[in-house]
Amino acid sequence: MVKIVKSRLSVLFFFLALISLASCEHSEHAAHQTGVLPITNPVKMDTILFEEYVCQIHSYQHIELRALEKGYLQEILVDEGQRVAEGKLLFQIQPTIYKAEVDKCQAEVSFAEIEYQNTKALADSNIVSVSELALAQARLEKARAELQLAETHLEFTRVRAPFNGIIGKFEDVRLGSLLDEGELLTKLSDNSKMWVYFNVPEATYLDYMNNEQRGINQEVKLRLANGKIFPQVGIIETIESDFNNTTGNIAFRATFSNPSGLLRHGQTGTILWPKEITNKIVIPQKATFEVLDKKFVYVVDEEGVIESKEIKVANELDHIYLLDSGLSENERILIDGLRKVRSGNHIAYEFVEPEVVFSQLKLHAE
Repeated sequence: MVKIVKSRLSVLFFFLALISLASCEHSEHAAHQTGVLPITNPVKMDTILFEEYVCQIHSYQHIELRALEKGYLQEILVDEGQRVAEGKLLFQIQPTIYKAEVDKCQAEVSFAEIEYQNTKALADSNIVSVSELALAQARLEKARAELQLAETHLEFTRVRAPFNGIIGKFEDVRLGSLLDEGELLTKLSDNSKMWVYFNVPEATYLDYMNNEQRGINQEVKLRLANGKIFPQVGIIETIESDFNNTTGNIAFRATFSNPSGLLRHGQTGTILWPKEITNKIVIPQKATFEVLDKKFVYVVDEEGVIESKEIKVANELDHIYLLDSGLSENERILIDGLRKVRSGNHIAYEFVEPEVVFSQLKLHAE
């Protein structure tokens, strides 16, 4: 009986040895197939995260230019898209009627002045009463007021630029068009500086308002539709009065100088709001893989055995993840060849300094 037991134990040990040998051969074969893989350490660093907000770009001043008097459009002295200076004559409405009214009022002023001078001479000689002189003076002042009103109506036939700006699209007006009072002619935009509006969630608003340094002008950047960064830095200057109850957001306004005139009214873009991140573990994005919406890395021990480990991502930048938890600085992670291996494999590896790894990544450049 003892011999039978010993015989069975010998067979069992023999099979275990075979399994162990096969496992080692498989591990060596896997290591041979994958080659030498690079590993590195996570790093802890301070960095800047840019929060992004879709924005609408508006001119500092953007107004409608309308006809102030009824009449035929006699001249168009500018073109669409033209830059004009303050006071520049843009449109001329036919002034014939209004000029005739001015001439009439000027004649009445001349008559009233002569009447007043005659009455004054008589009053000085005590021929007429002081009341007669006062009536003559009142008639003169009335004539002058009517002349001023007529001159104002005449000036209204000349549509001028109220400030430096860019002429917009002409509406349905052409030479000879009969214009009604108040009819829209075009629009004028002052693009010397731009107001950029963007909506932020309530939590961001509260963090901003609770910041002890919020009195210092917060700088932001603007990414244009072509992906390029606008060269001027913007300043957050004001916040809208109330929240949008539908979205839970509130509008902020940043002001950007626009010396080159690149920005135009109605453009869109993305506001980049910098946020300082301190003492966060940072790893390359390429060192991670996903399983059921969870992110993992391969941690490598001293013997070269890899094990998967779940991580929690706090923020994402270009090509890197900032972690909330899951790794420490002294752990070693696989940064390449993740698809060639699986948890439990033994690999041949070479250690790459974190500075070298991160210098090879195209990090966020803003």
